[in-house]
Amino acid sequence: MQLQLDDVALFARIAELGTLSAAARERDVPVSQVTRSLARLEAACGVRLLHRTTHGLSLTDEGDTFLSYGRRLLDTTAELDSELTGKIGGPSGWVRVTASPLMADCVLAPSLGGLYQRYPNLHLDISADDRVADMAREGFDIAIRSGTPNSDTVVARQIGTFGRTVCASPDYLRAHGIPSHPRDLEHHRLLANSVSPSLNRWAWADPLGQGQAEWQVNAHTRADNTALVVSLALQGLGIARIHDLSALPLIRQGRLVPVLQDYFVSPQVPIYAVILQERHRLPKIRACIDYWAEWIAETALGKNTI
Repeated sequence: MQLQLDDVALFARIAELGTLSAAARERDVPVSQVTRSLARLEAACGVRLLHRTTHGLSLTDEGDTFLSYGRRLLDTTAELDSELTGKIGGPSGWVRVTASPLMADCVLAPSLGGLYQRYPNLHLDISADDRVADMAREGFDIAIRSGTPNSDTVVARQIGTFGRTVCASPDYLRAHGIPSHPRDLEHHRLLANSVSPSLNRWAWADPLGQGQAEWQVNAHTRADNTALVVSLALQGLGIARIHDLSALPLIRQGRLVPVLQDYFVSPQVPIYAVILQERHRLPKIRACIDYWAEWIAETALGKNTI
């Protein structure tokens, strides 16, 4: 078969996006150009790769087989290109990353200056969204996620962990006082998450071993994402239990103050870099993941005495 790699790449995106028009929009070309590419590929293979109906597109059996081999061909080509160019000028090219707004704000944004300084030929395309993206369909190289991935189609590398700290702004504590025991929280304004009830159960233990309990937050104000909870705390609207990647820099700056540190326990939650199985060996992807693991350990959480 005389295959053109660009035709193979376009076929893979058609299969992932589900329509010829979506693939055309992504490439900013006419649909007729996508149609010609598909026809050229089917002619080279001598088989029909897609069923076209009024309800949309679906892969034929041959198309499904070709897609599997085509992806391996594209990934091997990309890996070869990355290895060869990497030996000359280091990792290079675009890396598409998806992360929650919190991870994007607390890990990706502050780490990019150092990443670009180390690898000047890298470029990142970042999507900040709380939903879990379909990496293959949407073309993402890396997903930064907390918790354990449960898919066997991806490779997950742990790049750090985080806990949570109960804290409030100096203005709030001046106005409402500093709690000395978890029971004092009954008389304070508490900030809670309206989407994840588990984040509103604050486990604590008496440092003298005289009891432990789980505090169920009776919220004064609720918000549907952690970034907004952080913003509310900074505005002096209450006490919150905040992700350390957000809390620790703000505590070091004096914008937030930790409270009840001797009482509240903070289980560590893993942070993973998730990669599709066929792409985890690419030098540009390895370079990003290695750097973020180093940055989280040394910069974000390593110097966390407060």
